[in-house]
Amino acid sequence: MAQALEILSTENELFRVYLFYGCILVLKVVAMAPLTAIQRFKHKAFANPEDAVVAKIKPKTHENVERVRRAHLNDLENIPVFLVASLAYILTNPSIWFTTMLFRIFTISRILHTLVYAVVVIPQPARFLAFFAAQIVTTYMAIQSLIYFAK
Repeated sequence: MAQALEILSTENELFRVYLFYGCILVLKVVAMAPLTAIQRFKHKAFANPEDAVVAKIKPKTHENVERVRRAHLNDLENIPVFLVASLAYILTNPSIWFTTMLFRIFTISRILHTLVYAVVVIPQPARFLAFFAAQIVTTYMAIQSLIYFAK
């Protein structure tokens, strides 16, 4: 127990790296709501009748709004899983350099995923590659943690 508390201390550089990238990812998720709103106003696409009535239009959807919503949903499906897997992983006391690289790869991949999917649409395999890189990182950390804690 004492060792886990030492690892989960802000005195531990690895835990600070976890918190740093975790906060970037939280801000990324939070930024998706205003991005959705921007697309809704830009395309006058309000799905709810009470919102559409204020804009004096009929409720409708628009592909660009839906892309941002799907990217947001994808974040909500993947980032919390990463945060849990990476927290378990840092409890295994891994190399700080390697772990920092894993966190960077995941974070950059998630940002790229949104950029190529919802901001500047780039044909496949761009979105798949960004998604897959992040999945590899999360899967690796989860498997390594399972092996460590199964002892």
